[in-house]
Amino acid sequence: MTHTRRRFLANSAAAGAAALGPSAFGSARALAASPGPADPTPASPASAAPEPSSRPLSILILGGTGFIGPHQVRYAMYRGHQVSIFNRGRTAPDLFPGVETLIGDRDGQLGALEGRTWDAVIDNSGYVPRHVRDSAELLRDSVGRYLFTSTGSVYSFDQDELTEDSELLPIEDPESEDVDRYYGPLKILCENAVTDVYRERGTVVRLHVVAGPGDTTDRFTYWPVRIDHGGEIIAPGSRHTPVQYIDVRDLAEFMILCLERDVGGTFNTAGPALAPTSMAEFVYGIRAITSTPLSFTWIDEQFLADRQVRFPLWYPPTEGAVRGLSRVRSHKAVAKGLKFRPIAVTALDTLEWFRTLPEERRNQLQLDLERDRRLLDDWKA
Repeated sequence: MTHTRRRFLANSAAAGAAALGPSAFGSARALAASPGPADPTPASPASAAPEPSSRPLSILILGGTGFIGPHQVRYAMYRGHQVSIFNRGRTAPDLFPGVETLIGDRDGQLGALEGRTWDAVIDNSGYVPRHVRDSAELLRDSVGRYLFTSTGSVYSFDQDELTEDSELLPIEDPESEDVDRYYGPLKILCENAVTDVYRERGTVVRLHVVAGPGDTTDRFTYWPVRIDHGGEIIAPGSRHTPVQYIDVRDLAEFMILCLERDVGGTFNTAGPALAPTSMAEFVYGIRAITSTPLSFTWIDEQFLADRQVRFPLWYPPTEGAVRGLSRVRSHKAVAKGLKFRPIAVTALDTLEWFRTLPEERRNQLQLDLERDRRLLDDWKA
């Protein structure tokens, strides 16, 4: 796609847009479970290549080859930083031939990190508090800042909004290491491990649903693929229902920015804008990326609920127990430099990436057009 068209989409979107469970928010573990393509769209901004940093750093990334990690690595390199990655060498081991790769395991095999120093570390692969505490203590005197990749799933969702000071989930079994059962509570304990060791040198970034090239969950990807397919499209519930996600490149850039500016604290990272984004703004923002003939039919929330029909990223306000899912406040992060790409840019880049995937992988995204046709017929009847 030409830079001219990308700039047009960015400007048009800016002007035109004035899963439930313990890991409903961004989970680096889930996102990395199935590796994406070897070369997702780089983490550079849509409008121009990033300028070199005035403060080149040596950065260690624990992980680095899942979904979020490659965007962090690329953006850090664009900014002129020296990057090392530490992982088990199993996921996309040849992804970064020019980057130092240290092989080991979070569970007692940290030897490759001993005797080394870095300016900062990003911990993408910490899910068990014991593992995070081990790496934090080992690197206490070897790195200046420790940035931990956490999740919005640390919160109780039964709240009107989620700020960094909102109520967290209870820790029912602090000795458990069952990540599937206690994902959110274990992430809280991981955060505590980092802040206990690093104090003001610790940074915690709580992810929202992460979208963009390389995503394996298809939660955001469903919408640009479905809208580009065209025809009559169900727009669920109210036009005013809020929708939230974070573009993986915006997330990666904010994390590197925190290291460059030595920013500490805990931050929510939810977009696609600081102000609430409605479902109408969301679907019409994506509409801007395609010339396929299509129309939207808005179907009542109760009608869909009666038929137990769900759509990705749609959390109806009547589901009070999870109402906070799409009401995350990211004012602290924005004040420190977090920026958001327009909806149309994320959607177009995601669609273009999705088209490059093998057919078998693309077929995993189920549009369920027959179900939608039945729903539309019933709704009109």
